[in-house]
This record gives sequence, structure tokens and C-alpha cells, in this order.
Amino acid sequence: MASSFQYFSLLFFSLLFLSPSLGLAQTSFRPKGLVLPVQKDPSTLQYITQLNQRTPLVPLNLTLDLGAQFLWVDCDQGYSSTTYRPARCGSASCSLAGSHGCNTECNSAARPGCNNNTCFMFPNNPIISTSTGGDLGSDVVSVQSTDGKNLGRVVSVPQLLFVCSHTFLLEGLAGGVKGMVGLGRTKISLPAQFSAAFSFPRKFAICLSSSTRSSGVMFFGNGPYMLLPNTDASASLIYTPLIVNPFDLAASRLGFTSSLFFRRTTCANFNFTSNA
Repeated sequence: MASSFQYFSLLFFSLLFLSPSLGLAQTSFRPKGLVLPVQKDPSTLQYITQLNQRTPLVPLNLTLDLGAQFLWVDCDQGYSSTTYRPARCGSASCSLAGSHGCNTECNSAARPGCNNNTCFMFPNNPIISTSTGGDLGSDVVSVQSTDGKNLGRVVSVPQLLFVCSHTFLLEGLAGGVKGMVGLGRTKISLPAQFSAAFSFPRKFAICLSSSTRSSGVMFFGNGPYMLLPNTDASASLIYTPLIVNPFDLAASRLGFTSSLFFRRTTCANFNFTSNA
């Protein structure tokens, strides 16, 4: 598989730097899918992607978390953006996120991560089993589009919801990482927000390299997923239905559907597969 990762990595970065057509897309452009590169950190063995956020755009290295509910970012260390917007208590954004709290205890000058009358969420770092409180907000995110075969325009989501966290929650994450990407089964996970923004199916696929020297890739939207010339990886995948667990493992309570992915298993040979 190393050759397939090397091929797509070369294709991704070659087009990124050489194509003259790459620029922020017009609002009328509807991509078929989106793509992000994935690297394996040699020290922690965590899988890292990079997302461009804010105005002006800032590249952020982020650890992937398959079951997390949302994107959270450290806002303590100089978060600056002209397009950041706090999500006010009682707003549609707070309802979408499922927030049940309101921040009224910010005693310093207003800034990202410290705004009164802003709905409250609880970002989590599973590496150190620690959560904290953080403000829900939104900002511009820029990401590479693809038709599954070739890279297209760079497109933007004007107000992608995320949670501002504190620097101490970065403990245990790979060096240079500024937060975590949530890919879970929620309405404000990264796959859900990308799907809503561009009206493509709520699907994503991750190809992870076991080597720290080869790149992986993450697709959002429909296939094909071309990892080698004339070879569509999605055509050879084995699928099994995902199931919904009514028991929220994070909150340890019934009645709150879990954001984690669960799969039906095949006992013979312990061959587990899923379409996530």
C-alpha cells in the first residue's frame, strides 16, 4: 500500500503548488467532495491533518478523533481573525450543537474563547482523559475540493462551527498540534458540516498509512477514491452497516445517543469492517 499513498501524496502536493486555477471558489461552485492530507506523527503515532482557518488564513495541525463530537482549537495562544463569530446563547447554532449552557463568567476583554452570552460546550482530549469548558463559535475554513480523481478548486466554508479550548488541553498531543478534529456522529462534526455546506452525501473515507514516511488521505463525500492511476479504492471496499448506540459512553447516561461509530462484527477470523 505504500506506493498508493506515495502516489496520492505526490498528486496532492504537486497540484497544490503548480495548478494556477486553485483559489477560493465562487459560491456557485459545488464540489463533489473534499480532501485532506493525513500524516502519522513519529513521536506519538497520532494521525494528523491540516486545516486552514480564520481571516487571514492560518494552517492548523490537528489530531484526528474518529468519535469526537466537533472540532476544537486552542484559542488562548493568539487566536486572531476578522471573521470569528461567537455563537450567542439561544441561537440556531447553539441548538444545532446541542449546547445546554451559557457563558456568563468572562471577566476580561472579549476575544475568541472569552465572550459572555455565548453557548458552552465541553471539548475533550481522550489522550489524557480530560475535558474542559469552551465557547462555541464559527470562522472561515478553507479546504481542497476533489472529484475523487483530480484536485479542484480550494473552497471555503464561511462560518464553520468549532469550540474554543484552552492551551492545557493540548497536553499529550503531537508537537505543533493546535486542537482535534471531531469526526463523530453529530450535527457539527467535520463531515456533517462539510456535507451541509456543499450538499453532498454525509460520507467520509480515511486511508491511513502505517508508516510515518508515507502520507494518508481523508475524503469527504462520494467516491471514486483514486489512490493509484485507474484504480478506484472505493470499488473494492467491504461494507457493513453501522449501528446506533443509545448509550452515550462519554456522558455515561441513557437517552443521549452516542457520537461514536459502532459496527456489526463477523466472529469468523475476527474480520471487522465498517463503512466509516
